[in-house]
Amino acid sequence: MTDPDVIVRSAQPGELAEVGELRVSAYQAGGFLAAKSDYEPVLRGLGTAGDGTVLVAVPRGDESRILGTVMLQPRPHAGEIAAGQHEAEIRALAVAPDGQGRGTGNALLRAVIDLAAQRGVAHLVLLTQHGMRVAQHMYERAGFRRLPERDWSPAPGINLLAYGLPLRSDLRATRTFVPPADPD
Repeated sequence: MTDPDVIVRSAQPGELAEVGELRVSAYQAGGFLAAKSDYEPVLRGLGTAGDGTVLVAVPRGDESRILGTVMLQPRPHAGEIAAGQHEAEIRALAVAPDGQGRGTGNALLRAVIDLAAQRGVAHLVLLTQHGMRVAQHMYERAGFRRLPERDWSPAPGINLLAYGLPLRSDLRATRTFVPPADPD
């Protein structure tokens, strides 16, 4: 069920600590982050260094209550999965328990795709854990396709699945995006 009263906006600098805590608690509640994981400080800190744009979903009329978040991280700040200068990475989509089942995740995904398109991103990429089936289904409904050649293992026993979405009309017809050569 989609909640028409959920709006997505840019996170304010003073909200970034709360956003970090929301990410950690949502990942832990879903069983996707062990207590005291090495990834916990990364989740808390994403966006605090100005290395991407953090979006939040809030109920209309109560913009102080954050229901979910997502981050758009362009090159050169994007992680290992972003291969070309015209790519950006979607990071840390997380929805608090009281925002789940209301279309919050979909609203965040649509907003981050729109933001990337407005900024001229040619191709969006993301990584997800094997068990994140709800998120994978949402990505696929939005047009993302698996990029198995970009799957990544940040540590032994942790294997992340790569997905991509071409945003430029000349790329949409292809299933797999080949980024332009980086002049750097």
